[in-house]
Amino acid sequence: MELQVQFPLRKAEELLERFVKNQVRGESRLALASVRSFIYTCQPYFNFLESTAQNKLLPFDIKRVQLLHFSQQLCDTLEHLVFTFASHNLLSLDQTEPENLSHFCVGQTQIGQLRLSTFFYCTPTPYLAEVNTGLFKRMRWNVERSDGARSSKREPETEYYFLCCQDIPNPQAESGADVVSYDSSVVRMWYIGQWVQVKPDPNTEDIFD
Repeated sequence: MELQVQFPLRKAEELLERFVKNQVRGESRLALASVRSFIYTCQPYFNFLESTAQNKLLPFDIKRVQLLHFSQQLCDTLEHLVFTFASHNLLSLDQTEPENLSHFCVGQTQIGQLRLSTFFYCTPTPYLAEVNTGLFKRMRWNVERSDGARSSKREPETEYYFLCCQDIPNPQAESGADVVSYDSSVVRMWYIGQWVQVKPDPNTEDIFD
């Protein structure tokens, strides 16, 4: 498993070295295309780690420590790669931009009739683009549910779940409490919830209008 993950890690280093050596705008654009393609080709490695973690024959410590470490290492490498290009204004992390690269897939697995795809957001991304809710997306899970009938022509139903964070005022800081652990004026709260379309109502209104 470690050898499997070492290949994309070395490839990421090569892309960074190539980018540092070639600061010409045109060549940087070609490097950007290579980054997008590279992130896409890393998905099978994430899928491999995810499917291996589902193996009930593996000891629990291997699943929890080693597989998590490999997955996190690959995710951190891709995140650094994205940040490097974003710092040179070669790509946008803003989800409202058409050519953005705000998130990427970090694994897909099949569990019975469910297909689960996991996405990681490079930076805290506003939950809604046009309304400031104070919530920021960090991860997303696409859960596709199929009826299991091979001959069925119905599209699988997809549910969306998000891991979001929100910074709220720290009550300990406001009260003036002298506590070492409360050294910030805000506290980051975490939420996991399902995204549900409310308006327009998909069951009673024509969403194509």
